[in-house]
Formats: sequence, structure tokens, C-alpha cells
Amino acid sequence: MFFYLETCRKVYNYALAERKAWVNSRKCAINSCSIRHEFILSADAPKPSYARQCKSLTAAKKNIPELALPHTHVLQQALRTLEASFVAMWERGHGFPRFKKSGRMRSFLFPQMGVNPLCGNRLKLPKIGTVKMRLSRPIPEGFELKQVRVVRRASGWFAMLCLQCEVNVPDVMPHGHSLGIDLGLLSFLATSDHETIARPKFFVDAQCKLKLLQKKVSSKLIGSSNWRKAIAKVARFHEHISNTRKDFHFKTAHHLCNSAGMIFAEDLNLLAMSRGMLCKHTLDAGFGQFLNILEWVCLKRDVFFAKVDAKNTSQTCPNCQTHTGKKDLSERVHSCPHCGYQTDRDVAAAQIVEQRGIAESFGCGSASPKPFQEVAVGHTVLKLSEGKDISLPMKKESSSF
Repeated sequence: MFFYLETCRKVYNYALAERKAWVNSRKCAINSCSIRHEFILSADAPKPSYARQCKSLTAAKKNIPELALPHTHVLQQALRTLEASFVAMWERGHGFPRFKKSGRMRSFLFPQMGVNPLCGNRLKLPKIGTVKMRLSRPIPEGFELKQVRVVRRASGWFAMLCLQCEVNVPDVMPHGHSLGIDLGLLSFLATSDHETIARPKFFVDAQCKLKLLQKKVSSKLIGSSNWRKAIAKVARFHEHISNTRKDFHFKTAHHLCNSAGMIFAEDLNLLAMSRGMLCKHTLDAGFGQFLNILEWVCLKRDVFFAKVDAKNTSQTCPNCQTHTGKKDLSERVHSCPHCGYQTDRDVAAAQIVEQRGIAESFGCGSASPKPFQEVAVGHTVLKLSEGKDISLPMKKESSSF
């Protein structure tokens, strides 16, 4: 396993160096060169691409026996990862791909599996052989194993199985009770139903123990056996913090889905939040991971999920839609001077998120307040201030009929 990771890392770094050399050789002006230094390649040298580097990898296997030991598709997936990094740089504004030092390559992928690769608790990997594994859950009936990604973590080796089944998954339609959520640092989230969930401080509470473990690392001789053991303890503790945070996110997502048929959240600028004054606490809360988990859990639980515009959610009254202006962070109560509506500041923002989500999901234009609801047979009729009624199909009929 370690040999596969290191070989993939070397192939990745060599292909990156090849692409970087071609880019550096095309930086100078057409009619002049730099006085100090210039990186020169032949003008006929083609631009390295995924297809060309795959051909070069096949030719290099004849001269380098080390490259012939791992499976061909595994090394080609390392080149595909590099290609994806360049595409992310061009299209999504990511940084230039960087070289990976020893130990930084954490996984490799088998894109194709043989016949019956999984038998009980044993997984057959191409060119590696049969590996004993513990299945976290049984494979559903009718699914076929297509890909396997082997991941190395601080706690051990994991296999991520990719299954395929010829089924059509319908899109989740808006139905049932609507719920808006507002994420924050004082409380992790507040809902439009006046519920607030406290924010656990996963990393902040573990800083004291983490500080002691890192002190032990600094007192060891770099490269020694004790140094590696101390680093492994730090890595396992970081993984424990990450697992605790993810467990909280999953439990919170299921808790929200238990009481709603539609969930609406703010479309936050997470990158800007992670670079702000409270960046450590923002990253510790893991808002991006929670929203991704919430969207997946909603799809699994047949709950409609959508994101709405996050602008002015805390500056608008959910009862009369009056713009109340900016509030200081110390002001935790929303009090409308126009209609006198008072509630918690985060709850008011969640109610605005809910109203915007309903308006966008059903094409009602701007968000409007919900003074009351009427229950009909199999439907919930929402009365909006603009005089528009929205009929939402529910899962079950009202028990009062």
C-alpha cells in the first residue's frame, strides 16, 4: 500500500514538473529574453496533456521497473488528478498545483474492478490480492461494485466503495412543513420555529491537549522513531476532532429533517468568512461541511433543500418586511419600530430565510410574511400578505378529517 502511494506521488510530481517546465519556457517575450536567466525548451515541444503524459508513462515502464509494479490504471488516475487540479485552477480560481512531499499522497483509485471483487469481508484488489476488511454496512441488493479508492488516514487504511445500480432517483419536490435556518457562532443555528442549537467548540476545547502533544513532538529528534510516534498521536487526535465534528453535523441534519419537509439555508460566502476576524471559530464550526451533509441527508430523507440569498436577512423584519437597518453584534433581539414585532435576532433571520425559500421555490416573487396557516385535506395552504395562496402537497392527510 505504501509503495503504491509513493509511486503515485512520484508520477504526480514528475508530470507536474514537466508541465511547469513547459509553462516557464513560454513566459518570455517573443523578441527578447531575460538578462539574468531563461528557461528554454524546444519551440516544437508539445504542451503536456493527460493523453500525452499517459503515453509517456507507458514508454517509461520499459526503462523503470518500479513503474511496472502498480496497476496501470492507478498511475493514470494520478495523472488525471493532476489534470483536474489544472482545470480547477483555470475554471474555479484555485492556486497553481504544488509538488507533494513524502507522505502527502493519501489515496489511490482503482477505476475498474474484476469479476466478483467482494466476497464476504474480503476485497480483491488488482495486483495486490485479497485484503481482509470490515464492512461498515452490508452492500444493498442489486448494486454492483465499480470502483475502489484506498485511503490512508491516521487511524489506519480505509476502502471507499463506489456502487452502481440502474435506478432513477426522482427529484425531491417541496412539500410539508417549511423550515428556515440561520447559521452563526453564538449559537450554531437558529430555526424559524424558535429553536436554537448551541455550537460545540471542537477545536478550541481540544487546544490544551493538542498543545501538550505538539510539545512532545518538538522535544523529539526529527526523524527518530519516537518522533514518528509522537507525530502519529497528533494526527490521530486531529482525526478525532474531525470525526466528532462530523458526527455532530450528521445528528443535527437528521434532527432538522425529522421536523420538516422543506429546509432553506443561506447561500453564504464561506471563503470570506474563513478569512475574517473570527476565522478560527468559523472553521471550527465547519459550516461548509454541515451544509453539504445537510443537502445529502435531505436527499436521502426525501426532504426538499434549497439555498437563498443571504443579503439583509438580519436587517429585515419577518412580520412586515420593513428594512430595520444594520444591527451591532451585541444587539441580540430583533425589535421592529414599524410593527412592534420582537423575537431573537437569529430566529428572525431564519424566518426571512424561510420566506425567501418559499417565494423562490413556488415562484411568488419577493418574500412575504406568513401571518397564519390553514390546513386542508392533504395540503397546507400558506396565506401570504400579497394575497397569494400556495398549496403544498403533504405526505399524509390531516388527522382532523
